[in-house]
Amino acid sequence: MIDLSQTEKQIGYVTNFQDLVATPYTGEINAICWTRNLTGDFSEIVRKVAQCGNITTIEPAELHELELSEQGQLAREILLSDLELLKAHGASPVLNVISYYDRDDTFPFLPTDVYSWHVDRSPIPTHTFLCTYYGEASDILPNAQGKKKILIPEIRNELKKLYDGADEGFEAFLSEHFFDLHYQAELDARPINLGTGHLWRLAVDHPGSLVPPCIHRAPMEKPGESRLLMIC
Repeated sequence: MIDLSQTEKQIGYVTNFQDLVATPYTGEINAICWTRNLTGDFSEIVRKVAQCGNITTIEPAELHELELSEQGQLAREILLSDLELLKAHGASPVLNVISYYDRDDTFPFLPTDVYSWHVDRSPIPTHTFLCTYYGEASDILPNAQGKKKILIPEIRNELKKLYDGADEGFEAFLSEHFFDLHYQAELDARPINLGTGHLWRLAVDHPGSLVPPCIHRAPMEKPGESRLLMIC
């Protein structure tokens, strides 16, 4: 659960879906949270879905077909409702059971997988919506407590060794390979866990955005425990 006594400057709290999608980011706020205390057994959904590979997408039709207990049925109704709310808003939500994400070890000095602190980017105005229903939840990082990895001299020098073009094309190279989306947390950083059951809207790096994009990362999963995550 989120400790609502905290006064994180970057988070706005709301109590319904309409406010979640309508509340603007202002000042330092680049994350909006619809705080919820959900009922139902979401772990039963995870157990009964036929998992294939490290990430399994659950379609609504498959949810309907699951034989569930009363608590499992309550969880299913919440999942279906959230899917419909987001679709009606124009989003494209995906419900996943995640055992683990693939790791990126191509460049050990700058991994670009989702376990790394990063921001999302889009060519058009949009948001990232996500909710963890079961398992470890994602984290966000106050922007003042993170630094772009491409600005760290040691990492930047390594990236220059990879680049063999003209100097004026170096920044475009960093963007094309998504290196510029990744951050390093300060030593005294205080990440904020997003908790389970809450539906979040995070700011994305896009043209015209009035606030910095929200820095976030996927959690390391507990051994033997998959996550149930909706994201779009």
